[in-house]
Amino acid sequence: MTSDLLTMNPEADHILDATGLYCPEPVMLLHKRIAEIAAGDTLLVLSTDPASLRDVPKFCHFLGHDLLCQDEADGHYRFLLRKAAGETEAPG
Repeated sequence: MTSDLLTMNPEADHILDATGLYCPEPVMLLHKRIAEIAAGDTLLVLSTDPASLRDVPKFCHFLGHDLLCQDEADGHYRFLLRKAAGETEAPG
């Protein structure tokens, strides 16, 4: 599931920049953002919180989203997720 940062798909449908934030903020923002996007869309999550290495995969597993790939370079973490089909968007 790990991939080189330079080859990881940079063309995600959406990007969540949670750099500079620490647990639990990145996963709280992820929960909010994933509710706003359409099922099947991809979301690139950027983080500098080492806890993201544990939290993002567990978030995906627990809620059924696909963690397509993840990577780390120099304390910067990237996760590419695909929102599970059948998830409903949050009301506007």
